[in-house]
Amino acid sequence: MLVIGLTGNIGSGKSTVSRYLESLGSVVIDADQVAREIVQPGTPALAEIVKVFGPGVLNSDGTLDRKKTSSIVFTDPDALAKLNAITHPRIVEAIESEKIKFNNLPDSRDRLLVIDAPLLIEVGLHKSVDEIWVVKVDAQKQVERLIERDGLSDEEARKRVAAQMPQVEKLKYARRVIDNNGSPEETKRQIDQHLADLKNEHVQEADQI
Repeated sequence: MLVIGLTGNIGSGKSTVSRYLESLGSVVIDADQVAREIVQPGTPALAEIVKVFGPGVLNSDGTLDRKKTSSIVFTDPDALAKLNAITHPRIVEAIESEKIKFNNLPDSRDRLLVIDAPLLIEVGLHKSVDEIWVVKVDAQKQVERLIERDGLSDEEARKRVAAQMPQVEKLKYARRVIDNNGSPEETKRQIDQHLADLKNEHVQEADQI
């Protein structure tokens, strides 16, 4: 089993890369989906969030109002730290559990497992993967994508970008980099090349054994 940690800052287009890898047969664990699951109604994480931030962060149906919560934490570093302390350990635990399930599948040895996590490095998940792929994009493109995708103002988008680990720091951890400033075709071409390189490297390693 080979585990790839796929990361990139908000608005980098990481999800596009993840979906393409999945279409090629990789198994993907989506950390954003895991993050949504651990705060469902009735979960300990949601109860703790309400205790810290108050019932105002809930929708009328008892689910977490993610937009309101984001507006709070991305303007207050202390609030963000409190939220992360509640959610991050649970996200890591859930992802590690999913890795074990994948490892028990009969064909796991022949497939790539991709952990798609924007905070891969920040929460320490990078320590349990075989290599890290970073999706990079220009800062202005990040802002433009956030404005278009999430309906944020320019100021809100820039605050979201600034709240994350700088891209230049994430790139220091990268085994492979995907430049997502160009067309979708150019991005796919880079992914195909990385997969081909990965395959060749493992063939060479096998020959040396």
